[in-house]
Amino acid sequence: MTFRETLPPLPPSSRPFLRAAVFLFALLAAAAPLFGRDLTIVVQDADFGTPLEGALVHTWDNRRIAAGRDGAALLSLPDTPASLPLRITYPGYKTERVTVGAAAGAARLTVILQSEQVHENEELVFTAERAEEGVAVEAGRSVTLAGRELSRSAEIGLVEDVMTAVKLLPGVGYTGMFNAQPSIRGGDPGDLTAALDGYYIENPYFWGGGMSIFDPHMIESVKLSHGIFSTSYGHSISGLLELSSKKPSATETEIELGVSTSSTNLNIALPFKKGGLMIMGKTTYWDGYIALLRALSGFVDALKDIEAVTTAPYIRAAALSGSWRLNADSEITLNGFLGADGVGASYKNQLDIDGITQDLDTRFIWDNLQGFLIAGLTISPHPAMVMKTTLGGGFATALMDAAMHDNLYLTNSGAFRARMEGAPYNIPPPLIDLLVPSSYKLNQRLAINLNNTTYGAQGRFDYDWEPLRGIVAAAGVQGWYTRWTDATALNGPEDFYANNFVIPGTSLPSYTGYINSPLSYENKLGSNSAVTSGAYALAEYAGAERKFAAEAGLRVDHLYFLGDGFSIQSYPALNPRLNLDYNVLRNKGPIDSFDLTAGTGLFSSMTDNIKNIRAADGIGDYELKQNRSWTSLLGIRLRFLEKWSFNIEGYYKRVFDRAYTITPSSINSSGANTGERDYLFDGEGHIFGFDFMLQKFESKYLDGWIAYTFTHARYFNPLRVDSQTGEVVDGYWRYPWFHRFHNLNVVLNVKPSKRYNIALRLGFASGAPLPEAGEIESYPVLVMRPGEDPFFIEKYKRESLYSDLRRDGYALPVDIKISFFTFTKAGKTQGEFYLAAENALAFLKTKTKNTSFNQYTGTEVEGSDTANYQMPVPMVSFGYTWSY
Repeated sequence: MTFRETLPPLPPSSRPFLRAAVFLFALLAAAAPLFGRDLTIVVQDADFGTPLEGALVHTWDNRRIAAGRDGAALLSLPDTPASLPLRITYPGYKTERVTVGAAAGAARLTVILQSEQVHENEELVFTAERAEEGVAVEAGRSVTLAGRELSRSAEIGLVEDVMTAVKLLPGVGYTGMFNAQPSIRGGDPGDLTAALDGYYIENPYFWGGGMSIFDPHMIESVKLSHGIFSTSYGHSISGLLELSSKKPSATETEIELGVSTSSTNLNIALPFKKGGLMIMGKTTYWDGYIALLRALSGFVDALKDIEAVTTAPYIRAAALSGSWRLNADSEITLNGFLGADGVGASYKNQLDIDGITQDLDTRFIWDNLQGFLIAGLTISPHPAMVMKTTLGGGFATALMDAAMHDNLYLTNSGAFRARMEGAPYNIPPPLIDLLVPSSYKLNQRLAINLNNTTYGAQGRFDYDWEPLRGIVAAAGVQGWYTRWTDATALNGPEDFYANNFVIPGTSLPSYTGYINSPLSYENKLGSNSAVTSGAYALAEYAGAERKFAAEAGLRVDHLYFLGDGFSIQSYPALNPRLNLDYNVLRNKGPIDSFDLTAGTGLFSSMTDNIKNIRAADGIGDYELKQNRSWTSLLGIRLRFLEKWSFNIEGYYKRVFDRAYTITPSSINSSGANTGERDYLFDGEGHIFGFDFMLQKFESKYLDGWIAYTFTHARYFNPLRVDSQTGEVVDGYWRYPWFHRFHNLNVVLNVKPSKRYNIALRLGFASGAPLPEAGEIESYPVLVMRPGEDPFFIEKYKRESLYSDLRRDGYALPVDIKISFFTFTKAGKTQGEFYLAAENALAFLKTKTKNTSFNQYTGTEVEGSDTANYQMPVPMVSFGYTWSY
């Protein structure tokens, strides 16, 4: 088993801002390809003259090219008189810098690397995994983005986010611009679990899921595991996001500063004798952009609501990454993160619409704070053994204070008053003026106060051993402790359905129908916690030249829940997994390799739905269940013409024991709803589909990929609450709200010359499910307020029925980023000036049927549409990144 070593990132360079702007606008006017030549770099050991396979050549434009078995790496040089800097690195060797002339000179250059010689009078052995670069597809398991390809796809827009790149990969469902929680191969977005350097992140999101916390400047690589991933990881039934943090150099000081229209980030890496420390900071400032949208709101009606923003959406984040090599066989790592995000709004207005007078006053303040600290110790007592211990802890706090004061002045028509005098209500004339007034004032007071915190602590131990060449055995144990505190207060009127309700102060027959009454819900939770423990063992085999490879493993996970005065547990979840790979042929004509892959496995996870379980809910031992899924897949992988790769996989996923909650309507004697919930663990799902990826590897003028995903996902909850009556009824099979049949992404990198890169992201996603809207109907509502006489008002409702056939409009996300690079002759500094536009086709909005209406008049709202997270205008940004 090899000792893992993360290579330090490339130290870039810069030129003056004015020169960058001149070149950029010249490119926009007419970008003509420039012709160059190829150069072969051969990397050799200084003592033995042997080629160093896997050595990395870091180029002037922030690419990393790995040397092959002969130690050779092929570069394409631009036709320019400037000298170009290169940096060559290999684990255990001193970094070498060379400068090559681009326009003239030899076509082959040999670079000699000297050993760092950290041992004295002992055998010196260095082994390392080849660093991943670009897009790497591991058939049946995962897709990895690393290096330049990650930065091209993620470093774009108002908030640079790793999930921006992940959402372009096969198997990922479209969710919209401001939503970082995609569906992975038909799974619920909440089923995606993120792990940073082996540590599971409790809440990896800003803005309630709008953005992830993972800035691409702090991440070396990201792997989306959407297949049968290794038993070394659990806590997910649909997808796992494995992220590797950037590691500071032990020999070089590195600085990276990025300034854009909406954010600033600063990374500083300081070397020590045997390690280094990297500190990263990020802040956003959307006030200017909000001001621009306010100015546009006079011309674009869809932007009117932006005028209510009092605190522009913000992100403040800091992170650190450190490593210290105790000796050649052991290393200590440290990772930390602290971030805050939030937004505020206030809205006051007086409206007179459809004969209704309304005084509206709302305010909203939302702040979140989270952080974690991770420490790791890796020991390699033998070249064939690696032992790693990881410990960490963190927290996530959400604070919200919201209030709405809404006074409505309305009238009850004579027709409605006459209706209430007849059957089945039979209100006698003496009471009609009291119970059904001709005009009335409806007071709506809503207040929400939330203070929730989640604490977590984790520990894991992993052991890898390679007893024979091609055979690897691994085992490990993990523990995850979570504690929830919840102080939530909700007060406000809601419409609830009641049966045989006696109207206070009257001798009328009992009333069956809707009641508009206060919902007063208060939850103070301070002692609920859960421990998820797991253990795994696996074996890997890779035959000569990987003709046949297999991985088999077994994972066991157990959930123990501890509440106030009670405890419950689940049965241990047994999760066996198997992956098989077979190479059909290799190096036959234009075909570099053709492989078949197959896999099957069981998965389990814990859901946050259970965090508010109380003793009164009556859930016993082993009634509590973990979410489960069984997935099987078949796939092929074809590499051809040295620059192309095609991967296609078909899969079936069975979801079972899925946890969910229902909230039946429960009216007490005063007419208030108690808000009680029932916990159930019998949800099901059937998912099948296929996805493919056609990729062109890094090349001189054009590279990228096309990813297509077809998904058919049906879910079933045996029980549900009827939206009209609030009663518990049987459920039905349905497409979930996040389901889309088709997702297509095209990612292109166009490079007219080495100084320019044009990144294009073109997408298409079919529509998500829409309910079937019924006829708008009138109905009476009994209004009850503490200390006030009850009275009836007329309201309107539209029955919303689930439909297999109705879908909202398709989505066409299109993003573009144009970059211009600058660098110095010495190669120590580099700059990137960029202009980006997200959602460039925002004005091409697809139409859907009206979904909104005035609940007090029954009038449809013209042009109403389903809620979405898209901005109605393209999101334009520009900035400059400088690195040393």
